Amino acid sequence: MPTLNIVLVEPEIPQNTGNIARTCAATGSRLHLVGPMGFAIDDKKLKRAGLDYWPLLDISYYESLPDFFSRNTGNFFFFSTKAPKAHTAVSYPPDCWLFFGKETAGLPEELLQKNPERCVRIPMIDNPHARSLNLSNSVAVGVYEVLRQWDYPEMLLKGTPRGFSW
Repeated sequence: MPTLNIVLVEPEIPQNTGNIARTCAATGSRLHLVGPMGFAIDDKKLKRAGLDYWPLLDISYYESLPDFFSRNTGNFFFFSTKAPKAHTAVSYPPDCWLFFGKETAGLPEELLQKNPERCVRIPMIDNPHARSLNLSNSVAVGVYEVLRQWDYPEMLLKGTPRGFSW
């Protein structure tokens, strides 16, 4: 099965990271947290948002982006409101990495400028007051686009009815 890696660069809000952890656990995606973070990893809000999904999570921690890049290579894709092409305009190869920046500033400009062909955006309306989607929503959109392209490997595509039939 291909591996989908989610990289959060300097996340600031524990509830967002907890929600993303739950998405990763429910989809079999690996989570990579790059510091510095705006909260302690044992934050109650983080744990509450992730509920009882923490034991299902494959998670790695890094002190900084240089630390991350010294330990990882691969097919990197950078999600940004500044990117010129839609996230659906890319064919995601197996074992890819989706990067998302901190809530208040996104990914570092230098990282985006060094990788313009790997930058993608989630389309939104053209309105200065609608700056971006919530981080956890953006991750979910990105994760499910990749999984859709991969035909949802090893995922249940049909629910199991309880007390009723289809």
